[in-house]
Amino acid sequence: MGFSFERWRRQRILAKAPIDRDLWQGVVARHVFLWRLDDGDRERLRELATLFLHDKVLTGAGGQPVTQRMRVDIAAQACMLILNLELRYYRGFREIIVYPGQFVPQVEYIDEAGVVHVRREIRSGESWQRGPLVLSWEDIQSGGQGTGYNVVMHEFAHKIDMLNGAADGFPPLHGGMDRALWAQVFAAAFDDLRARVDSGADTAIDPYAAESPAEFFAVLSEAFFELPDVVRSAYPDAYRQLARFYRQDPAAQAAP
Repeated sequence: MGFSFERWRRQRILAKAPIDRDLWQGVVARHVFLWRLDDGDRERLRELATLFLHDKVLTGAGGQPVTQRMRVDIAAQACMLILNLELRYYRGFREIIVYPGQFVPQVEYIDEAGVVHVRREIRSGESWQRGPLVLSWEDIQSGGQGTGYNVVMHEFAHKIDMLNGAADGFPPLHGGMDRALWAQVFAAAFDDLRARVDSGADTAIDPYAAESPAEFFAVLSEAFFELPDVVRSAYPDAYRQLARFYRQDPAAQAAP
């Protein structure tokens, strides 16, 4: 086998700055979705998280210090989405900004008359196309408990969605995946959830997913890893498409 610069670079990073194993075990213990992984997959995730932290810069804002435990916690959740993909799915941005709690950015929007309005919205996470990703540490700590809520996975799913343009719930599919089938399956599931939300019915999936196709993809992605059985039961066709895209089948793994 000939020399590979990428393989050499990877091995050098893993040898130079590995994630401490005790710290890693503490992160694994905190996240229910990581309990489903076998030892081999957990080690692959640890290596992927190490490479992720080498490429990304985590910056505190609003007085929030960023500790090594926080860095590893965020990296483990982000890399779960790409465990069987590649780190290049997180290309195009370098910085991750962490606030202590929810933040209030200024948002501009144009109404039907073409008038530009400015308002402030309370957010727990935000992904900018060709820009940084912003997270609330308080909300990060609320995730990973098997409730379906995971702001890290949600925002990184948006980043994956943005690889081929604005977030629209249609990420770049792998060769062999049917674009028409993806569109049909997700449109049907989105319309069903929106109808249920509009009628006031209880929903198995977070009703925030009914906001837009982009939010539907992000919410379903976080639930796919946090509550796979619920997603598979509520929207089996969408679950199968997500399993093909992420190349994982968490519902088939042993329950924690």
